[in-house]
Amino acid sequence: MRRSEEVARLLPGPLRAVVLTVLLLVVLGPLAYMALASVSSDLAVARGALWPDGFHIDNYAKIWSTTNLGRGLVNSVLVAGAVAVVSAFVALLSAYVLVRYAFRGRIAVLRALLALQSIPGTLLLLPVFVLFASAATALGVTIIGTRWAVLITYLTFALPFSTWVMVTYLRELPPELDEAARVDGASPWRVLTRVIAPLSWPGLVVSGVFAFLLGWNDVLFASVLTNPDTRTAAVELQIFGASQEGGALPVYGQLMAAALVCAVPVVALYLVFQRYLVAGLTTGGVR
Repeated sequence: MRRSEEVARLLPGPLRAVVLTVLLLVVLGPLAYMALASVSSDLAVARGALWPDGFHIDNYAKIWSTTNLGRGLVNSVLVAGAVAVVSAFVALLSAYVLVRYAFRGRIAVLRALLALQSIPGTLLLLPVFVLFASAATALGVTIIGTRWAVLITYLTFALPFSTWVMVTYLRELPPELDEAARVDGASPWRVLTRVIAPLSWPGLVVSGVFAFLLGWNDVLFASVLTNPDTRTAAVELQIFGASQEGGALPVYGQLMAAALVCAVPVVALYLVFQRYLVAGLTTGGVR
């Protein structure tokens, strides 16, 4: 039975149309309102108008001078991009060892990685801050306020999930591939880089995108561990919104425009890697 026929049996045509319409409204409704509000006047948004009284495209030009969004976007791209690349690379190495080699403590490591994902990040904010402050005092270097501080912090949260994704994916690759490469004289490193890595692109993309989103969306750690020169886009957007509170008329149009600009890199990332994301997320679901 084809997939379309299975869907038709599960949901009749009229009901399926209603469900899809509701889902589209729930997902696209807020985005459509943000897009319309970003080209509206502040007064129109304040009085609750759904349609702009005039298309104020200049809101997108004003945000670059009203707030330090440009510098925040650069910092976010650098930090989140580095977290994605490092997390995917380390996860591939770790997962390959955990899947292909049997050693004492292997199961304990897998369970520990799973347990680390259940710890709320907010509980680690103070310990991480104190650890970085103590390390800076002992080493005589500046850590808090640099991009390295948030990079290391995000890796501690991204690596457990990324490693589990790669473990699940590598389990689907037959060990005979490794054996055939070794018969041809390939070293373990060559097997990993020339055989396993090219076949693991969907899993690597899932790991990298998750790590990128973690670094891109975080406000809590970035607001504590950065300074005005290293703030990420999420922090700049939060500060921009907080600075408008209590004013005579907040610049709603610019706020919506800034939010949409910050969302563009993430949407583009999903569109580019959509095929790999679907393949990576469904791996292991069917045996």
